Amino acid sequence: GKMNFIDKPQAVAAGLAPTPPASASEFRWIINGRFLTQRITGVQRYAREVVRAIDASSCSNGAALVVPDNVEALPHFANLTIKTLSGDGGVFWEQVRLPWKFRKPTLNLCNRGPVVASRQVLCIHDLNVLNAPDAYSPAFRLAYKSIVPLLAKRATSLTTVSAFAAKDISQKLDLPMSRISVLHNGHEHALRWRAERSDIFARMELDRPFVLTIGSRSRHKNLRLLVQLAPELDELGLDLVVAGGGNNIFADALGSDAPNVKALGYVSDDDLAALLQRALCLAFPSYTEGFGLPLVEAMAHQCPVVSSSAASMPEIGGDAVLYACPSDPAAWLKHFRALTASETLGDELRAKGQQRVKAFSWNSTADGYAALMHRLV
Repeated sequence: GKMNFIDKPQAVAAGLAPTPPASASEFRWIINGRFLTQRITGVQRYAREVVRAIDASSCSNGAALVVPDNVEALPHFANLTIKTLSGDGGVFWEQVRLPWKFRKPTLNLCNRGPVVASRQVLCIHDLNVLNAPDAYSPAFRLAYKSIVPLLAKRATSLTTVSAFAAKDISQKLDLPMSRISVLHNGHEHALRWRAERSDIFARMELDRPFVLTIGSRSRHKNLRLLVQLAPELDELGLDLVVAGGGNNIFADALGSDAPNVKALGYVSDDDLAALLQRALCLAFPSYTEGFGLPLVEAMAHQCPVVSSSAASMPEIGGDAVLYACPSDPAAWLKHFRALTASETLGDELRAKGQQRVKAFSWNSTADGYAALMHRLV
């Protein structure tokens, strides 16, 4: 922060201020800020929150975030240096301009980094492109299959977001587990969401109890399973509310005209908090996830969770979540019935979730990254 009326050296000498952070010329490692040009999905959320936590901790000393000069809203940092580098943040910016201009150890938080940089830490969130290829365009698949294995072999250290993802990466990219550190997503960002700032219930006709799910057209998210259960949910007096994913989410082959399926399209974080706090549960039927961030966001807002038993979900949810096979609609319905019928089950899950969510902290993840970067400096 700024010191007023007293210059920095005097303040430090007088014990009034911490030693100032390294000046711009002194930074020793950089963070690849390409993610600030991208739409915020789970991967970009991870990058933003890790960088925010690095800035708030002592480990920001000596780090700079390098961003393309077309980023309109720069984050506000207390300690981190921001350096802008001309370009649009596309492939050329990341592969050529960034490593040419800044020959420093580089932290890449979103699956890609400059292939030519030798000293770098790379976070690969998942191998969904290989595990659920039909969710991606042929061009994206080709680029990913050619660049990610090469990057993974060249990077000094690799990180990922769950033990499940680490094992998957180790096997599919033929890398020793010892090269991969697990640095989870955190939950604290969800605590900044404020249900009381949302008017979602005034705007939308949501007058019945509901099961909440997070919208996405990607096939591996498996929303079709829930939509197929709409008539049975209706009999239980429940709506299926789909937040996010665009309003036309059901157009492509989900084919639901059930009156109790409510597709809300885009919702704000505050809206999501309001929905989580009022839902019977969050339903998360994915076939594959590197982490499954909505699980911890739901726990942070005391919303019970019914999740797929596949991939990373049991590792993240622990005993605080009800699990069902992603291809067994009857198992899902059984859990929804139990939550509707029981007076205590929801409360038990909320209490367990409140404990469980403490294991996932952006601050400890930021400390893990700082330790990896300081080894490269």
